[in-house]
Amino acid sequence: MNDPATIRRLYGRRQGHKLRAGQQELVDTLLPEVAVPETGAITARTLFGDAEGQGRPLELEIGFGAGEHLAGQAAARPDHGFIGCEPFLNGVVGALGHIRDDGLQNVRLHMGDALEVIERLPDAGLTRVYLLHPDPWPKARHAKRRMVNHGPLDMIAAKLRPGCEFRLGTDDPTYCRWAMMVMNQRRDFAWQAAGPDDFLTRPDGWPETRYERKARRKGHEVWYFRYLRV
Repeated sequence: MNDPATIRRLYGRRQGHKLRAGQQELVDTLLPEVAVPETGAITARTLFGDAEGQGRPLELEIGFGAGEHLAGQAAARPDHGFIGCEPFLNGVVGALGHIRDDGLQNVRLHMGDALEVIERLPDAGLTRVYLLHPDPWPKARHAKRRMVNHGPLDMIAAKLRPGCEFRLGTDDPTYCRWAMMVMNQRRDFAWQAAGPDDFLTRPDGWPETRYERKARRKGHEVWYFRYLRV
C-alpha cells in the first residue's frame, strides 16, 4: 500500500493571476468566516454549530477548481454540509464568489491538501466524496502523486460511511485507465456501472463544471465513475 504522505507535497504555483480588489476583499473578509478550522476534529458541530447527535450529513470535494460543482451540490441540498478542499488561491476565490452570490450557508473551505482535512474527520463521517478531473500526473514516474492511489483511498474508505458514494470524473485517458485498474483492486468499493452509458453519460445530480465544458470543446471524452463504499 502507498503511504498517503507520498502526495502531501503540493506542486506548482498556489496562485495564478493577481487578484482584483473585489476578489482580495473576499479572501480578507469571507474566507475567514467559512474556513475549516485549522486544528481539532472536524464534525458538523465544529463546522456549522450543529448540536451534538444532530449533525447534518457531510460531503467533501477534493480539488473543487472554480467551485461550480461544489456550489451546485450545496444549493441542491441545503440540509447537508459541504467541505471543499483546493490548494490554489484563484480557485478558492471562485468558490467564495459562489458562496456570496448564492447565499450558501452550508459550505466550508480549506485552502490546502484535502488529506489534511480527511484525516481529521471521524470514521464513517462522510456521506459522499467527489474527485473531479484531478491532476493526471501523466508521466509514469509521477504516478504516486495521483490521488487515486491505495494510500489516499484507504483514508477515504475509512471516512466514507458504508453504502455511501465516491464519485470520480476525468477526461484524461491515462488517468481513466489507472483509476479503473486501482479501483478494481479494491474490495471496499463497488463500481456502480451496468453498461457503458453508466460511465459515459453525466449522471443526474452531477453539475457540469467549467473544466468539463472546456474538455468537451476540445473533443475529449469524459468518464464518470460512481463507487459505493461496501
